[in-house]
Amino acid sequence: MTQQGVRWTVDQVLALAPDAASRRAGGKLGAAGPWSEVGSSDEGTVWGLCKGSGSEPYQTVVDIADMSGPAYKCGCPSLKFPCKHALGLLLLWAGGDGVMPGAKAPDWAERWIAGRRERAEEKRTADSSGSAAGTADPAAARRRAEQRAGRITAGATELEQRLTDLLRGGLAGAEQTGYELWEETGYELWEETAARMVDAQASGLASRVRELGAIPSSGSGWPVRLLEECALLHLLDQGWLRREQLPDGLAATVRARVGLSASADGPAVRDRWLVLSQYDTADTRLTTRRIWLYGAETDRIVLLLSYGAAGRAPEPALPVGLALDAEVSAYPGAGQQRAALGEQFAPPIPTELRPKGLTTSQAAVRYGEALRDDPWLESAPVTLDQVVPVPDGGHWQLADADADTALPLAPAAGNRPGLWRLVALSGGAPVKVFGECGHRGFTPLTAWPAGPGPAVPLC
Repeated sequence: MTQQGVRWTVDQVLALAPDAASRRAGGKLGAAGPWSEVGSSDEGTVWGLCKGSGSEPYQTVVDIADMSGPAYKCGCPSLKFPCKHALGLLLLWAGGDGVMPGAKAPDWAERWIAGRRERAEEKRTADSSGSAAGTADPAAARRRAEQRAGRITAGATELEQRLTDLLRGGLAGAEQTGYELWEETGYELWEETAARMVDAQASGLASRVRELGAIPSSGSGWPVRLLEECALLHLLDQGWLRREQLPDGLAATVRARVGLSASADGPAVRDRWLVLSQYDTADTRLTTRRIWLYGAETDRIVLLLSYGAAGRAPEPALPVGLALDAEVSAYPGAGQQRAALGEQFAPPIPTELRPKGLTTSQAAVRYGEALRDDPWLESAPVTLDQVVPVPDGGHWQLADADADTALPLAPAAGNRPGLWRLVALSGGAPVKVFGECGHRGFTPLTAWPAGPGPAVPLC
């Protein structure tokens, strides 16, 4: 990464943007016009002065070599992260053409870089000390865990009674009362139940209960969806109440699904990890970042999850198509892909590495196998090889180029701009596509052209 001959693509830079408006604004600043005193160093720093609305230009600097993804500083008042000036500077750097010469960083940029790296080292030292101190009183930790388990058991028992009452009254009765009455009574009932699950420290149950309450106003066919969700919620309740009878892996999955946090205690696995996809989802309280990685040597796909306050982008930020030499450790649970990023031995760099692919039939089988280990799984990560996007009535599907099989795209995927990027990339030719395969269909996240070329983010 720090070698000046190795640069990111425009797509990799724009994947860092917090929203579409930032992508557009950053794109306008990706030319030399508004910039002065730009430069880059072999240590992985780029900097420049960008003319803004004030009398003084904005001092902008990006640490590309940061192990957790690029870090930014800009003198502008924007609350977005990264701001449009940081994106424009990276686009200018990615374009090459001798616009950004190698040089020694100016004092204002050097001070910020040195301060960041000093704080990172202090944090690593503090984390190491904290880990040792955290094991000082295992008996107290065990008592707290037992008390929390008792609260979750009480909450799960109450939830079972609520589900029994709902099904005893019959879903047809709820449908006959109409949406308005359900929203005035049933939805409030489930919000109250969700609040009780929060009090019981079962955040996973609370989240599912909230989804349950919103289903009756979700459009045609809601009784079927309501029954399905009730069944999954009942299964999770029973899994918790009978967790002592479950295999260790499935019991760990149940604990994670009800909301019990666990540490990534699996052995550290070092590999060259390709960044397959990165995307954020947000609600009023939290922004969740999902990063899928593919191990070149282990042929394994893992998921990095991180969280930030609403409106604040989580870290790390790893643009699609980069590869990092790093260790990851798995979280407990049968069939779980989630892992924690451990020691990184070099900054992420562009690569021509591509993941191995499956046929659409094999992808469906892969999802079915994943459900055996985790019945509450919405989707499983898969890479489809040699598929062509084709219309299917009012929807789209990915058809195998060499077989008479296809996977439908998830309904939400058909409304995304990424679909048209995929269609344009294919042009009727087979492409490789990574995405999430679930009961609603396939959601494409990244694609590669049939011939040479970088990864193209679709989300």
